[in-house]
Amino acid sequence: MDVVDGEMKIEKEYDQGFRVEHEGDDHQCRLPESSKIKKKKQKMATRCDQQYTTPPPPDLPIKFRKRIRALGGSDIALVIQKCLFKTDVSSAHNRLSIPFNQIRQTFLTPQEIEFLNSGDNKKKCSEMEVMLIEPSLRRGTISLRKWEMKKAYGSATSMYVLVGQWNSVAWRNALREDETVQLWSFRINSKLCLALVKRKTKSNGYFIEF
Repeated sequence: MDVVDGEMKIEKEYDQGFRVEHEGDDHQCRLPESSKIKKKKQKMATRCDQQYTTPPPPDLPIKFRKRIRALGGSDIALVIQKCLFKTDVSSAHNRLSIPFNQIRQTFLTPQEIEFLNSGDNKKKCSEMEVMLIEPSLRRGTISLRKWEMKKAYGSATSMYVLVGQWNSVAWRNALREDETVQLWSFRINSKLCLALVKRKTKSNGYFIEF
Protein backbone atom coordinates (compact mmCIF):
# COMPACT_ATOMS: atom_id res chain seq x y z
CA MET A 1 0.00 0.00 0.00
CA ASP A 2 1.42 3.41 -0.98
CA VAL A 3 1.69 6.32 1.46
CA VAL A 4 1.44 9.91 0.18
CA ASP A 5 2.23 12.87 2.51
CA GLY A 6 1.78 10.64 5.55
CA GLU A 7 -1.75 9.61 4.52
CA MET A 8 -2.94 6.32 3.27
CA LYS A 9 -3.72 6.36 -0.44
CA ILE A 10 -7.12 4.96 -1.36
CA GLU A 11 -6.81 2.47 -4.11
CA LYS A 12 -9.83 1.83 -6.33
CA GLU A 13 -10.02 -1.32 -8.29
CA TYR A 14 -12.67 -2.69 -10.59
CA ASP A 15 -13.04 -6.43 -10.44
CA GLN A 16 -15.69 -7.96 -12.71
CA GLY A 17 -17.72 -4.79 -12.66
CA PHE A 18 -17.54 -4.37 -8.85
CA ARG A 19 -15.75 -1.40 -7.36
CA VAL A 20 -13.53 -2.36 -4.40
CA GLU A 21 -12.04 0.27 -2.13
CA HIS A 22 -8.99 -0.42 0.02
CA GLU A 23 -8.31 1.85 2.96
CA GLY A 24 -5.86 0.36 5.40
CA ASP A 25 -7.14 -3.07 6.30
CA ASP A 26 -10.80 -2.23 5.53
CA HIS A 27 -12.42 -3.42 2.33
CA GLN A 28 -15.71 -2.11 1.02
CA CYS A 29 -17.43 -4.01 -1.78
CA ARG A 30 -20.02 -2.01 -3.66
CA LEU A 31 -22.63 -2.94 -6.24
CA PRO A 32 -21.72 -2.74 -9.93
CA GLU A 33 -22.21 0.71 -11.42
CA SER A 34 -24.74 -0.74 -13.90
CA SER A 35 -26.79 -2.25 -11.04
CA LYS A 36 -26.91 1.05 -9.17
CA ILE A 37 -28.14 2.86 -12.28
CA LYS A 38 -30.76 0.17 -12.94
CA LYS A 39 -32.09 0.38 -9.35
CA LYS A 40 -32.26 4.16 -9.59
CA LYS A 41 -34.27 3.97 -12.82
CA GLN A 42 -36.66 1.41 -11.30
CA LYS A 43 -37.21 3.66 -8.29
CA MET A 44 -37.95 6.65 -10.53
CA ALA A 45 -40.34 4.60 -12.68
CA THR A 46 -42.24 3.42 -9.60
CA ARG A 47 -42.54 7.00 -8.32
CA CYS A 48 -43.83 8.20 -11.72
CA ASP A 49 -46.38 5.35 -11.87
CA GLN A 50 -47.69 6.31 -8.43
CA GLN A 51 -47.86 9.99 -9.41
CA TYR A 52 -49.72 9.57 -12.69
CA THR A 53 -51.94 6.58 -11.92
CA THR A 54 -55.49 7.81 -11.50
CA PRO A 55 -58.50 5.89 -10.25
CA PRO A 56 -61.13 4.79 -12.80
CA PRO A 57 -63.93 7.26 -13.50
CA PRO A 58 -66.84 6.96 -11.05
CA ASP A 59 -70.27 5.79 -12.11
CA LEU A 60 -73.18 8.11 -12.76
CA PRO A 61 -74.62 9.32 -9.42
CA ILE A 62 -77.86 7.67 -8.34
CA LYS A 63 -79.82 10.95 -8.37
CA PHE A 64 -79.01 11.35 -12.08
CA ARG A 65 -79.97 7.76 -12.86
CA LYS A 66 -83.32 8.26 -11.15
CA ARG A 67 -83.86 11.49 -13.08
CA ILE A 68 -83.06 9.80 -16.40
CA ARG A 69 -85.29 6.80 -15.66
CA ALA A 70 -88.16 9.12 -14.70
CA LEU A 71 -87.85 10.70 -18.15
CA GLY A 72 -87.90 7.29 -19.82
CA GLY A 73 -84.20 7.37 -20.69
CA SER A 74 -81.91 4.42 -21.44
CA ASP A 75 -78.54 3.53 -23.03
CA ILE A 76 -76.57 5.58 -20.48
CA ALA A 77 -72.89 5.99 -21.40
CA LEU A 78 -69.96 8.12 -20.25
CA VAL A 79 -68.86 10.44 -23.06
CA ILE A 80 -65.99 12.30 -21.40
CA GLN A 81 -64.48 13.12 -18.03
CA LYS A 82 -62.37 16.26 -18.16
CA CYS A 83 -60.84 19.07 -16.20
CA LEU A 84 -62.39 22.37 -17.25
CA PHE A 85 -60.08 24.71 -19.14
CA LYS A 86 -60.16 28.46 -18.84
CA THR A 87 -61.88 28.65 -22.24
CA ASP A 88 -64.59 26.25 -21.04
CA VAL A 89 -65.78 28.76 -18.45
CA SER A 90 -64.97 31.96 -20.34
CA SER A 91 -68.07 33.99 -21.26
CA ALA A 92 -66.25 35.19 -24.38
CA HIS A 93 -65.99 31.61 -25.70
CA ASN A 94 -69.42 30.35 -24.60
CA ARG A 95 -68.70 26.68 -25.23
CA LEU A 96 -67.64 23.40 -23.65
CA SER A 97 -65.05 21.53 -25.70
CA ILE A 98 -65.24 17.75 -26.14
CA PRO A 99 -61.95 16.74 -27.83
CA PHE A 100 -62.13 13.60 -29.95
CA ASN A 101 -59.06 12.09 -28.29
CA GLN A 102 -60.75 12.25 -24.86
CA ILE A 103 -64.08 10.71 -25.84
CA ARG A 104 -64.40 7.36 -24.07
CA GLN A 105 -66.92 5.72 -26.39
CA THR A 106 -69.05 6.49 -29.40
CA PHE A 107 -72.23 8.26 -28.33
CA LEU A 108 -73.59 9.29 -31.75
CA THR A 109 -75.32 7.24 -34.38
CA PRO A 110 -73.82 7.08 -37.90
CA GLN A 111 -76.62 9.37 -39.09
CA GLU A 112 -75.88 11.95 -36.36
CA ILE A 113 -72.16 11.86 -37.17
CA GLU A 114 -72.89 12.40 -40.85
CA PHE A 115 -75.18 15.31 -40.06
CA LEU A 116 -72.62 17.07 -37.86
CA ASN A 117 -69.93 16.48 -40.50
CA SER A 118 -72.05 18.25 -43.11
CA GLY A 119 -71.27 21.73 -41.75
CA ASP A 120 -68.45 23.97 -43.00
CA ASN A 121 -67.19 25.04 -39.53
CA LYS A 122 -68.51 28.59 -40.06
CA LYS A 123 -71.96 30.15 -39.70
CA LYS A 124 -73.47 27.22 -41.60
CA CYS A 125 -72.06 24.74 -39.07
CA SER A 126 -74.58 21.93 -38.53
CA GLU A 127 -75.84 21.59 -34.98
CA MET A 128 -78.16 19.37 -32.99
CA GLU A 129 -80.47 20.62 -30.27
CA VAL A 130 -80.27 18.15 -27.38
CA MET A 131 -81.74 17.92 -23.89
CA LEU A 132 -79.22 18.62 -21.13
CA ILE A 133 -79.61 17.69 -17.48
CA GLU A 134 -77.41 20.13 -15.56
CA PRO A 135 -75.48 19.37 -12.33
CA SER A 136 -78.38 20.97 -10.44
CA LEU A 137 -80.71 18.47 -12.18
CA ARG A 138 -82.34 21.36 -14.02
CA ARG A 139 -83.46 20.30 -17.48
CA GLY A 140 -82.90 22.44 -20.57
CA THR A 141 -81.59 22.32 -24.14
CA ILE A 142 -78.20 23.02 -25.66
CA SER A 143 -76.60 22.86 -29.12
CA LEU A 144 -74.06 20.23 -30.13
CA ARG A 145 -71.66 21.02 -32.98
CA LYS A 146 -68.47 19.69 -34.53
CA TRP A 147 -65.48 22.02 -34.81
CA GLU A 148 -62.13 21.76 -36.54
CA MET A 149 -59.58 23.80 -34.61
CA LYS A 150 -56.85 24.84 -37.04
CA LYS A 151 -53.24 24.99 -35.87
CA ALA A 152 -50.31 27.04 -37.13
CA TYR A 153 -48.43 23.78 -37.66
CA GLY A 154 -49.69 20.25 -38.12
CA SER A 155 -53.18 18.94 -38.71
CA ALA A 156 -56.34 20.46 -37.25
CA THR A 157 -57.81 19.21 -33.97
CA SER A 158 -61.32 17.81 -34.18
CA MET A 159 -63.79 18.22 -31.35
CA TYR A 160 -67.44 18.47 -30.49
CA VAL A 161 -68.64 21.53 -28.59
CA LEU A 162 -71.69 22.45 -26.56
CA VAL A 163 -72.73 25.98 -27.49
CA GLY A 164 -75.73 28.32 -27.41
CA GLN A 165 -76.82 28.35 -23.77
CA TRP A 166 -73.49 27.17 -22.36
CA ASN A 167 -72.70 30.44 -20.55
CA SER A 168 -75.99 30.17 -18.67
CA VAL A 169 -75.27 26.55 -17.73
CA ALA A 170 -71.79 27.45 -16.46
CA TRP A 171 -73.13 30.40 -14.45
CA ARG A 172 -76.10 28.58 -12.91
CA ASN A 173 -73.91 25.69 -11.77
CA ALA A 174 -70.91 27.77 -10.67
CA LEU A 175 -68.49 25.94 -12.95
CA ARG A 176 -64.86 26.87 -12.37
CA GLU A 177 -61.55 26.41 -14.16
CA ASP A 178 -59.74 23.16 -13.17
CA GLU A 179 -62.97 21.62 -11.88
CA THR A 180 -63.64 18.04 -12.98
CA VAL A 181 -66.86 17.30 -14.85
CA GLN A 182 -68.38 14.35 -16.64
CA LEU A 183 -70.65 14.40 -19.67
CA TRP A 184 -72.99 11.42 -20.02
CA SER A 185 -75.23 10.51 -22.92
CA PHE A 186 -78.56 8.71 -22.88
CA ARG A 187 -81.53 8.19 -25.22
CA ILE A 188 -85.21 8.95 -24.93
CA ASN A 189 -87.14 7.32 -27.76
CA SER A 190 -83.82 7.08 -29.68
CA LYS A 191 -83.25 10.84 -29.34
CA LEU A 192 -79.85 11.91 -27.97
CA CYS A 193 -79.79 13.58 -24.54
CA LEU A 194 -76.91 14.61 -22.27
CA ALA A 195 -76.25 14.95 -18.55
CA LEU A 196 -73.48 17.08 -17.01
CA VAL A 197 -72.08 15.99 -13.65
CA LYS A 198 -69.72 17.93 -11.37
CA ARG A 199 -67.16 15.87 -9.50
CA LYS A 200 -65.33 16.67 -6.30
CA THR A 201 -62.13 14.84 -5.33
CA LYS A 202 -60.89 13.60 -1.99
CA SER A 203 -57.29 14.15 -0.91
CA ASN A 204 -56.37 10.65 -2.15
CA GLY A 205 -57.58 11.45 -5.67
CA TYR A 206 -60.79 9.41 -5.56
CA PHE A 207 -64.08 11.01 -6.51
CA ILE A 208 -67.12 11.54 -4.35
CA GLU A 209 -70.61 12.54 -5.39
CA PHE A 210 -71.13 16.29 -5.64
